[in-house]
Amino acid sequence: MDHGLSIVKEQKNIIIDTIKNITRGDWKVLVVDETTKKIIDNVAREDDILNNNIANIERIEDKREPNPTMDAIYLLSPQPHIVDCLLADFDRRRYRKAFLVWTGALGPELKNRLSPQHPIAGFEILLLDYYPRESHLITFRDPWSFPVLYHPACNDLVRTHMQSLAEKIAAVCITLGEFPKVRFYQPRSPTHEASVLSWHLARFVQQELDDYKQWNPNFPPPTSRPQGVLVITDRSMDLMAPLLHEFTYQAMAHDLLPIKDGEKTTFGMIINEGTPMAEEKEMELAEKDKVWVENRHRHMKDTIEKLMGDFQKFIDQNPNFTDENKNTTSLNAIKDMLAGLPQFQEMKEAYSLHLSMAQESMNLFQRHKLPDIASIEQTLATGLDEDLKKPKNVLDQVVRLLDDEAVTPSDRLRLILIYLLYRPDGVIMEDIKRLLAHASLPTTDGEIVTNLELLGAQPTRRALKDARPPPPPPLFPKNPKNAIQNEEYALSRFEPAVKQMLEALCTGTLDPTVFPYTNPPLDPSEEANLAAQSSLRAAAPRWAQANRRQVENRQRIIVFMAGGATYSEARSCYDVSEKQSRDVFLVTSHMLTPQFFLRQVGDLSVDRRRLDLPMDRPKPRAPAHLFERPAAPPPPMPAAGPAAPGMGRGGRAAGAGIPTAGPGKGAVGVGGGGAVAPRPPPTQGLAAMTLNSSSSSGGQRPTSSQGSMNNAGDGSEGKLPKEKKKRNIFGLKK
Repeated sequence: MDHGLSIVKEQKNIIIDTIKNITRGDWKVLVVDETTKKIIDNVAREDDILNNNIANIERIEDKREPNPTMDAIYLLSPQPHIVDCLLADFDRRRYRKAFLVWTGALGPELKNRLSPQHPIAGFEILLLDYYPRESHLITFRDPWSFPVLYHPACNDLVRTHMQSLAEKIAAVCITLGEFPKVRFYQPRSPTHEASVLSWHLARFVQQELDDYKQWNPNFPPPTSRPQGVLVITDRSMDLMAPLLHEFTYQAMAHDLLPIKDGEKTTFGMIINEGTPMAEEKEMELAEKDKVWVENRHRHMKDTIEKLMGDFQKFIDQNPNFTDENKNTTSLNAIKDMLAGLPQFQEMKEAYSLHLSMAQESMNLFQRHKLPDIASIEQTLATGLDEDLKKPKNVLDQVVRLLDDEAVTPSDRLRLILIYLLYRPDGVIMEDIKRLLAHASLPTTDGEIVTNLELLGAQPTRRALKDARPPPPPPLFPKNPKNAIQNEEYALSRFEPAVKQMLEALCTGTLDPTVFPYTNPPLDPSEEANLAAQSSLRAAAPRWAQANRRQVENRQRIIVFMAGGATYSEARSCYDVSEKQSRDVFLVTSHMLTPQFFLRQVGDLSVDRRRLDLPMDRPKPRAPAHLFERPAAPPPPMPAAGPAAPGMGRGGRAAGAGIPTAGPGKGAVGVGGGGAVAPRPPPTQGLAAMTLNSSSSSGGQRPTSSQGSMNNAGDGSEGKLPKEKKKRNIFGLKK
């Protein structure tokens, strides 16, 4: 689906436009911190920044040469230690003037540390503290959100964390130009403490949006679109989705393959296999990979057909590169043919990547009995068998698979958990232990079962004779008579609750008692009327839409899933966007794979100190080198005679002396107040001199004593330094 709207492009445009509006043709330095560098890198290339009169990009935490005759744009995150770094720059008069741009609101305490005496030429807030991952998918890269929200020992952190989440959710809405109606998930008959999570978070978000609207009278901007809707829900709404095997390409690949999912999403493979040029390479799965974008939400069967069909089309158009005797109907044969096409390296790498991923996924699909596992999973998750009837003997089918050596321990545990969620009356703990033992799983996995209760599930019961209240009805009951049987997709009958919620929202039938508003609309029939208009638009023939700009008039729906979202839920948002003529954005703290979900649920019973939460770590501090005073100037040079020992040419101490001036500048006076007439430099220094002026506009970029990302002496001039791999709460490299 490509309707032109992309949160990736929206955030990038805001960053670039802000820089353009400040530089206005004059060369400036861009100063970023660790966090804002990641935000920029996520949506823009370095050249996108440098091509807008940015002489070089520097990290505020790094050692940098002073540049007191050049202005700087500071794009910073509103953190105390970053403000310390900024004040250190002001104290050293590192740049002439500072244009401050913050990615979030600066609290009063931090803002009061800035004074009129500081060389501040501009101050603005952009609200950019989030990471677009796809055109309609945004994360906060915060897997620690899950334990903070659900771990019993983290209650003291919840309020502060919710405030942070609310600011980020509001930032996404503001970027999209939306002042939405806010609705939230309110479960029926809740049994868990976190059942009020969505309600509290919705109140926080509503307050953020109201405050922003009051502060900015031009928000929201005028538009012909219907008012957007923000739905806040949490992981407890659907515990099946993160456990089931999903067979669309993206979800299946993330479940089965060793995909690295950190600041970039990559899959390692050998390119040019079987040739002297063979090498192992981490291939990025991103929006720029058109093959990935086009196929990621397709069922794996359709993905393979599409990949092979596209390759066959290429062969037909380029007959010189083929062997008539070659078979182009198998994945392996196509991979062999790709190896012989060096002229089409980019196309070859993209197709090799996705053919390899598809092939490896299907190998694991067969090897680990996933067709059999998925069949019973779908029955348990939907409550109906493949014939859309109430299933029989499900426990026998489960036990039979727990006995199968081809089924991995992780899949056995997932199957047990799905079975327990299927049982509305719960299972006594003794029987759960027997199931775990039968599956040859450690008894510690029983903690994952009991921890599900913190998410609203009721998998256990004390004794067989215990009377329990009847379970609440399904959140979105399905009528089996309306279901359509499709044997080809029998293993994909389950639909995430997010999809059913969105469909009900778009048709005006979303239950207001389960999804109430923070501010109920004055006209209760408003949603139903909007749904009727939208259904008429969606039913219009395609030719009627050909010359009409649809993007502007499409209502925007934003879903926030607290506690992490699945790839099946992301796909559902795209599906509803397509079918209901809306633009649906999924926002979440982090993406969940089944393995990661199991680990996070298991950690809800470990000691909080073992979680290594960022909130429990020592607060980051500004680097000490920022506060070091410059070395004292060397003594005057003797009038005559040989240079004293330890002195370089020109009488300066070797390796010391006046710091090199910044891009296109001469030496500066003491205190850095402004340029003074430079002393005649020693002969050796002539080669390093430049006559460029920092105020020249549109001309050649000023030369700099540093690379575009300043790392003194590391030989990386003109390149961004590689980020050190951070570790998440589980000690895994991100």
